[in-house]
Amino acid sequence: MDDYPFDTSATKRDAQGIRHYTALPASLTEMLRNTVERLPDAEAAVEIGGERLTYHQLWERAARVAGGLKAEGIGRGDRVAIRLTNGIDWVLAYFGTLLAGAVSVPVNTRFTDQEADYVINDSGARYVFRQDHPLPEGRATVAEGLQLSDLASIFYTSGTTGFPKGAMLSHENFLSNVENARRVVGLPEDGEGIRNLISVPLFHVTGCNSQLLPTTRIGGTTVIMPQFEVHDFLTAVRDERINLLTSVPAIFWLAINQPEFPELDVSGVRWVTYGGAPIAPELVRGIMQSFPNARLGNGFGLTETSSIATYLPHEYAAEHADSVGFPAPIVDLDLFEPDEDGVGELLIRGGNVVSGYWNKPDANAATFVDGWLHTGDMARIDEQGLSYIVDRKKDMINRGGENVYCVEVENALSAHPDIFEVAVVGVPDEMMGEKVGALIVPTPGKEPDLADVVAFARKHLADFKVPQYIALSQEPLPRNPGGKVLKPRLRKGIDWGKPIR
Repeated sequence: MDDYPFDTSATKRDAQGIRHYTALPASLTEMLRNTVERLPDAEAAVEIGGERLTYHQLWERAARVAGGLKAEGIGRGDRVAIRLTNGIDWVLAYFGTLLAGAVSVPVNTRFTDQEADYVINDSGARYVFRQDHPLPEGRATVAEGLQLSDLASIFYTSGTTGFPKGAMLSHENFLSNVENARRVVGLPEDGEGIRNLISVPLFHVTGCNSQLLPTTRIGGTTVIMPQFEVHDFLTAVRDERINLLTSVPAIFWLAINQPEFPELDVSGVRWVTYGGAPIAPELVRGIMQSFPNARLGNGFGLTETSSIATYLPHEYAAEHADSVGFPAPIVDLDLFEPDEDGVGELLIRGGNVVSGYWNKPDANAATFVDGWLHTGDMARIDEQGLSYIVDRKKDMINRGGENVYCVEVENALSAHPDIFEVAVVGVPDEMMGEKVGALIVPTPGKEPDLADVVAFARKHLADFKVPQYIALSQEPLPRNPGGKVLKPRLRKGIDWGKPIR
């Protein structure tokens, strides 16, 4: 790939052909210690409206949490659930668990008690950090001798059906993602002075693995929002002198469309990264204009890839807004059983791919095959090496024998200025089997004309892909606690009425 944009130095393949970084710290504990020794007095973590910690203070406090866990009988390899909201306590619980040699199990704070109990019980957690309970504290302790292959965390994936599965992340998985993030975004080795605003949940791999940990690795400052509110977001960018922003497209849309945004000094923002949802080319251009000194980038990944699998860098962001970019430096991509259009199930391998799911042998056998992760995402890869996610395999619409990939239709419709969110699903049809239906959430203050939406779609899609059913909703799309649109609910809960064409 002649125009591959990322640094692949200090990598090598193992006997199975899987690429790894060759100069990683031995563990996340060693990574943290290296930063503490280099920059003990630098600001490590800030909670908006709460505490501020230097790296020395972070280490000392986390080591006392580790000592408290040890006093509770927690030892190496024991699972420890973190049921806390965003903040300094979450960071201390996470690093304290690592320093104890235990395995962290972040719990989605949007889960019901029943769902949270499933995660706690399935993981066999022997201790749970709970909101409004003091962190355990004891004599400072640090477990030594951790290795790259040791299990460090279990992150539970959130599917649209069934129980979540616990992806097992080793220290190497985490550290590989840290290095992937640094290289694809273009962060320096010495990142003192970089200030990263976390507005997404820390229980998610984006917040923890691709924001907290890379910032810690380079010695920057992690600024944490306990909860998202757009005005607080803008205030934090200004008051905390933020120069690195990562979030979902909808949050950037909200931010740059606030009345006070034009008066906000964002000249110091140097990096803006987004992902997790289709983004309209118009919004990419809007972000570029709103943050004129920033490099943009679109990241794509899964819990099973420890976060980042591919990345679309700044130079490609506007022209290829519908692409998720190139594989990260240690990532290989392939397509399983591609069709005549070059669309197949996306396969991923690399040192960032987890070893499997906790206590799920059947799922492991189907998902992790000969070193490759079967993602369940339908994708194509063009001649430049750019990847395009076309749809989830199970969400593909079969319209009379023609395959319609929902994400392709969503990408096209999301470029319409009157459309804020859109979800595309199959609508049962007696003759065709399924027809294409689109549920549209209008842009605030707009009322989409359905005929205009259809005409717009015809300009960008083949006729059989143009929605034949369109429904409008003033409510946000229903999502599970992990942020994924609940398409099974959409299929059952919408009155589509008569077809519009």
